[in-house]
Amino acid sequence: MVLTAALCHGAPGQDAQSKEAQTREAKGLSPRATPADYQTHAQAGAVTIAAEFTGHSVTSPQSVLATEDYVVVEVGFFGPPEAQLKLSGDDFSLRINGKKTALPARPYASVFKSLKDPEWEPPVPVESKSKTSLGTGGGGQNDPGSTPAPVHVPIEVERKWEQRVQKAALPEGERALPVAGLIFFQYRGKADNIDSIDLIYTGPAGKATLNLHP
Repeated sequence: MVLTAALCHGAPGQDAQSKEAQTREAKGLSPRATPADYQTHAQAGAVTIAAEFTGHSVTSPQSVLATEDYVVVEVGFFGPPEAQLKLSGDDFSLRINGKKTALPARPYASVFKSLKDPEWEPPVPVESKSKTSLGTGGGGQNDPGSTPAPVHVPIEVERKWEQRVQKAALPEGERALPVAGLIFFQYRGKADNIDSIDLIYTGPAGKATLNLHP
């Protein structure tokens, strides 16, 4: 009975620790020096919200990743000294080309499956080099008319990309200002076809609409 009681009491503590670990993992980006260093900024109560549209690019300190299925906005929150604010991606929506229905922000994990690194190249298998030198003449993978084999990104590489997105995403919960991070919106259209973008914030600080540059 004593052991059972200890396990029952230990489970909530473990859940709390795991949540704290996840919170620490989402660090966001380093806020820029001032709100004026972003494309645009607006006031929501005592808080200044700054933002910059990055298109289908996912910026992070390590590199720039790409996603064809989502567009990204970097946001920064600035306030009086020692100010704190409860942050959530759900407080944001994005109106593209004046459409009536604004796009809701999506969790950063939803971007994982569409991530790409423009600079990443698959390693060249050693076997293909040896087969080429043998000159078997049987076609196969070396046949110019054959369908190229699909490229599979190694799991460890995909995890590194996902970790970059996770760390760059806007941290959620009660946060000391200034703080910055990325928010994501599902949009498969080309960024070149976007004429107008409105980032809409409705949250604890108040309401604000930021006109972004495509």
